[in-house]
Amino acid sequence: MLCGGISSSALSRASSVWNTYAEISRYARSIGLVKGIPGRSRANAKYFFQNSSSKCRQFLSSAKSLSLEGSQYAFLKNYRETFHFSSPTLEVKDLPNSQVGDGVVLHGYLGKRSDLSKKLSFVTLLSKDLSHSTQVISIRNPERNHVHERLKSLNVHTPVVIKGILKARQDPKDKRIIDGVKPVLGVEVELRDIQCLNEFPSDIAIEDTIIPPQQRHLQIRTDHTIRDALVFRARTAAICREFLGRLGESLLEVETPLLFKSTPEGAREFLVPTRTKGHAYALPQSPQQYKQILMASGIPGYYQIARCFRDEDQRADRQPEFTQLDLEISFADGKKVMDLIERLLASLWQEQLGITIDTPFQRMSYEEAMSRYGSDKPDLRFGMEISRIEHLLPVDLISKIGPLTDPIVEVFKLHVSENARETARFITEFMDSSQSAPFQSNPDGQPGIFIYDPRKPLSGLQAFGFEAAERVEEDLDLIDGDLVVIQARKREPLSGGSTPLGNLRLAIHKAAVVKGLIPVPEGFKLLWVTDFPLFSPANDTDPGQGGGAGLSSTHHPFTSPASAEDIDLLLTDPSKVKAEHYDIVVNGVELGGGSRRIHDVKVQEFILRDVLRMTDERIEDFRHLLEVLRAGCPPHAGIALGFDRLIAVMLGKETVRDVIAFPKSGKGEDLLVKSPNKVTTEQLKTYHLELKE
Repeated sequence: MLCGGISSSALSRASSVWNTYAEISRYARSIGLVKGIPGRSRANAKYFFQNSSSKCRQFLSSAKSLSLEGSQYAFLKNYRETFHFSSPTLEVKDLPNSQVGDGVVLHGYLGKRSDLSKKLSFVTLLSKDLSHSTQVISIRNPERNHVHERLKSLNVHTPVVIKGILKARQDPKDKRIIDGVKPVLGVEVELRDIQCLNEFPSDIAIEDTIIPPQQRHLQIRTDHTIRDALVFRARTAAICREFLGRLGESLLEVETPLLFKSTPEGAREFLVPTRTKGHAYALPQSPQQYKQILMASGIPGYYQIARCFRDEDQRADRQPEFTQLDLEISFADGKKVMDLIERLLASLWQEQLGITIDTPFQRMSYEEAMSRYGSDKPDLRFGMEISRIEHLLPVDLISKIGPLTDPIVEVFKLHVSENARETARFITEFMDSSQSAPFQSNPDGQPGIFIYDPRKPLSGLQAFGFEAAERVEEDLDLIDGDLVVIQARKREPLSGGSTPLGNLRLAIHKAAVVKGLIPVPEGFKLLWVTDFPLFSPANDTDPGQGGGAGLSSTHHPFTSPASAEDIDLLLTDPSKVKAEHYDIVVNGVELGGGSRRIHDVKVQEFILRDVLRMTDERIEDFRHLLEVLRAGCPPHAGIALGFDRLIAVMLGKETVRDVIAFPKSGKGEDLLVKSPNKVTTEQLKTYHLELKE
């Protein structure tokens, strides 16, 4: 034994290389070096420290510096002090329900502080959800000097525990809700103690500044509209689950896998590589195939608030990952699904917005929507309906607005102002702006624009000729200052989601609203758009199903024809087949789409192989579904509602990014966490991948 009872083996251990703080701590405790820790006598430790080797003394000196009292590790002491904190006796918003004189413990964030003197300060305490605030008064006195000084040392936005006494307070003159924070009236809290739970550093500037998306956490903390949207979103999800859950066993909430396989449903997919060489998962574009499998599995009905993924170009209402309210019912057709969704949406509008929505919703065919509004998701809150007028127009006018021979020519009007000059000024500014670029470069011709002005020959419609001008004036019920727009298009069946004139209609209307020339549309108009074509011409923009027929499924390749007559057309003219496909539209936004599905395996394979002319290899990607349908699958129908869009529409938001906690940018990036990130060489090796220039 050496050094007052310390063994030679211990000394040898102390003289060796000590690699971890845990070893240092254990050794220091073993010799009683740390105050208050049982072990060998402090006298022995002192003797050991003074008489052992220099390396041993150096080690023990380092061990002593690890004490939480040392400035180098003060952060550990601070953390230890926040490790335990008192539970709240109530929430800030509930303070008026307590008795004056009661002791209270509150959790929240410090707001702005006002120091009236060295001895008196007032500070706002914000509730945990930042929705309510109360006033805290701090008085410096011999008993609580340290509390008062601690309060004054803390920055705004610091999370704290406040202990105090509830006092009566005269209400301030200004009782406004400012920045979404509702003041608690009638009471205040006299401070007795305060515990800081974490520092909010002074170098983070969030007051009177625009916070970038790279600091999304601070955007959420400082912008109550984002927090309110997230609360609204959570409540809406709960209402949906409660409503659908009341249907009992006929509709079950089922989670479907996120690691799926690549199948040509219509959109580009995100692939997930695996360590099995040459194999990858695909993230699901929707739970479509799994929910059809559930219908064949004897599940009477299914719903899910599901995450979905599509690698497509970004727009205001699109995200690479998004949320759907997904639904499927067996032994059902489209009408049953539509009736259920109408009841659900009417319930949401009533409970969340206090607005009564009449049911059943208006129904409009795809052909009618495209013809009257130039869109398959028309906003019915304003007019500007489109009509055909090529039969009225002189040939020379048709030739001036475009290169097409025998085109369809359509027209709409907008009343911008009773002053024709103001209308002319507005449309000139619009056509000179970048907003008009797509319409100026339309290969089918530029729009023809006229302003109705009774002070001019033929009221400004000279190019129409006498008879046509008179008919247009009568049919459109023109008045002074009306804007009249015509546009030519090819004489062929309507396809796609909009026409150039339909897009121009929306752009001009939006510009007039921004200028304050016409009012912002109000209210909600819900409708079903039905009878879509089952197939659309293939294009280079969307991958579709990659068949060789020059056709793609308008919705997806599992959609059923609408009628017996449409089934017959599959053999003679597939391009004319109508689908039992229905979109729910609100204020010009497609909330979702659904359809009756093909439940017969022979019909499904016929669509894939003979109509779309997919290759055998691609058809095999659907072999699992074909086998499921072969096993006596019942008729079934369903729908998927874009949950992000639903929330945005209900709250009147321009973009779904405003209702998503952590949205992706226009480039599909999460600027806060910096995703996606580059793949490392080691990761590439793990998944048998290599990068190509």
